[in-house]
Parts: sequence; C-alpha cells; structure tokens
Amino acid sequence: MGQYYHPCILDALGKVLMWMNAHNYGNGMKLMEHSFMKNNFVNTFEYSLTPGQRYHKSRVVWAGDYAKPEEGGEENIHAMCDEYSMIACHEKDTTDFPFIVNHTKKLFVNKKKVPTKDGYTLHPLPILTAEGNGLGGGDYHSDSMLIGSWARDVISVEKEMPAEFIEIIFDLTE
Repeated sequence: MGQYYHPCILDALGKVLMWMNAHNYGNGMKLMEHSFMKNNFVNTFEYSLTPGQRYHKSRVVWAGDYAKPEEGGEENIHAMCDEYSMIACHEKDTTDFPFIVNHTKKLFVNKKKVPTKDGYTLHPLPILTAEGNGLGGGDYHSDSMLIGSWARDVISVEKEMPAEFIEIIFDLTE
C-alpha cells in the first residue's frame, strides 16, 4: 500500500506545532505525488519557512504514516498530527527563495541547481526531510544518503545564500 505524508513543524521536544494536508491543495499524499518544484502544496509549506513568517528556522519533518513510533511511545509523528493544528494557507510562491538552509548541519541547497529529468524536477525539501521513506508505495526509491538526512533539523528558506554554510548538491531525479 501507499504511504501518506504530512509536512510538520516540530518544537525542540518533538511536539507537532503545525502540519499541512496535501489534499487541501489538490495533491496526493504519497511522497512522489507532490515532491516536485512549483508544486502548490510544497511551495505553500516552504513559504512558512521564509524570513518574516512564523516558522522561519523551524524543525521540519515530512512525516510518513509508516515511520517508526516515537521513542517511548506507540505513535509516530504522522499519527500525532490529528492532535495538533493543521493549517491551510492561501497558496504561496517561493520562486524568489532559492536556498533551502539547514541550520542544524550548516548546509544548504540551491534549488536552481536541481536537475530536471523528463520534464520533472524533484523538490529537495520533502525528500531531504522525509521520515519513513522506502516503507510504502509512492515513496522515493533510491539508496541515496540524502533521503531523510535533514528530518527534524532546523530549516529555513532564504533569498540569499548563507555565509559560511556548505552547499550540497541535490542531484536526485525521478
């Protein structure tokens, strides 16, 4: 079966502060149904991480419903979302914000350098922050160490390249 995902903002203790549902934007909930550049759902979530927005520099996870339960608990982050606030914002455009910044690891990705294959360009944010990937249909199937490597890290989306951070090349394609 297919695994469904909710992008979430977490507090420092791992409590869900906010999450979004892909269906509210006319998208499927499987990772590879919405993880593309210029996707209205991903861009709207991403906008919440830009300067001046409430969740700028927040802990992000794209929580899969097949992911492992939280340590010491019976539920995973995806299951816990029902207890917390889901938001449905007006659609946003993040074209002017090309840098996804990981403040925890001092890394960044330039979205303008992500390769396109057969007319599709993967969006790095869902892939980098996916938790539970590889456990269900509709996941991104690859053995790349990039997948999920930023889950739960402090992330922002910026107009300017961050000084003294290391650029990583997100070269995954569909």
